[in-house]
Amino acid sequence: MKLKKLAIIITHPIQYYVPVFQILAKECNLKVFYTWGKKGVGIKYDPDFKKLISWDLPLLENYNYELVDNFARDPGSHHFNGIYNPTLISSITDFSPNAILIYGWAYKSHLNTIRYFKGKIPVWFRGDSTLLNERKGVKQLLRFLFLKWVYKNIDNALYVGSANKAYFKKFGLKESQLVFVPHAIDNNRFSKDHSQEAISLRFKLGINDTETVVLFAGKLEQKKNLELLLKAFIELKMENIHLLFVGNGELEESLKRTAESFYYTKDEISNKIKSLPKNNIHFMDFQNQSYMPIAYQACDLLVLPSKSETWGLTVNEAMAAGKAIFVSNHVGCSNDLIKEGVNGSVFKVENKPDLIEKFKNLITNKDRLRKMGEESRKIIRDWSFENQVDQIIRILNATK
Repeated sequence: MKLKKLAIIITHPIQYYVPVFQILAKECNLKVFYTWGKKGVGIKYDPDFKKLISWDLPLLENYNYELVDNFARDPGSHHFNGIYNPTLISSITDFSPNAILIYGWAYKSHLNTIRYFKGKIPVWFRGDSTLLNERKGVKQLLRFLFLKWVYKNIDNALYVGSANKAYFKKFGLKESQLVFVPHAIDNNRFSKDHSQEAISLRFKLGINDTETVVLFAGKLEQKKNLELLLKAFIELKMENIHLLFVGNGELEESLKRTAESFYYTKDEISNKIKSLPKNNIHFMDFQNQSYMPIAYQACDLLVLPSKSETWGLTVNEAMAAGKAIFVSNHVGCSNDLIKEGVNGSVFKVENKPDLIEKFKNLITNKDRLRKMGEESRKIIRDWSFENQVDQIIRILNATK
């Protein structure tokens, strides 16, 4: 049987998507078009992490791809005109795919490709936007009308979860056009046993087996609402509980200052600096993908207090590592992956009393956290790369 052809349009290799491409390449005739071009491959400066980032996973192996020439004056995925590929449409036409899957519309060439192939070849779209931070006003009305127009040009939307599905429905897509292709990470890699390395990490941080570790992993940026988390943690003043931040970003220095002000106080009589007996707030720099399973397995609870988060793949990773989860209700995966009281809890965004109450309830019972982690591992099994591929191949084989 002749394999059907699928063209994928995406800016650059992303560690969460490439494994899907590698599996897809075994099931269909796949070609991935990277529209950022040659500069989109390799080491890049991440303004949010404030570091040069090069992922330590093989991202250009075991599938067919093309680095499309990008003629943008300021090339990159940070703005609409940063992706400009005059030869993209002809390259896709030469490949002659049975369907086109496009990741993201907010780039000049991606939008042009969507419009050009509408009615010629099935055009599928992949994105994870939600309505969780929806606002009202003239700008929002204009955006609504614009997005209705954009999505009229696609045949199917491959939605990642329930909040994303509601978003696509609002902008005019019908139930018959929506295909559930779950957001996923490499469950096997994050569930692989790293217990000895995790014990070693805890030892380096001065944390023993009986103590509880709460982890935040990601960019230290405003939308993650980390000041609220840190202040709530300090206010609780609980013994044998540790808070670990793994990552870098704009808030790094201010978070460290807040932590230091809690542990170092002036004696009002002698005016000398004295420290509290034990520091239980820790900071680690950005860790690459190969080390992150160890960081997750060293913790007992993952927390993601974001004001705005379209999904939160760190939650998938922590769940695959068998950990309990605590997130705000503005984290896109909260309705799909967190079962209240079963594998974690959800608090109302920016509601400090609700955060503190539920946070305290979680961290006072280490054994309960362990059982929640076991439930997380069960829940996340179906949110896999393999299920993504199964759904994509199913609709690809249904094309003419």
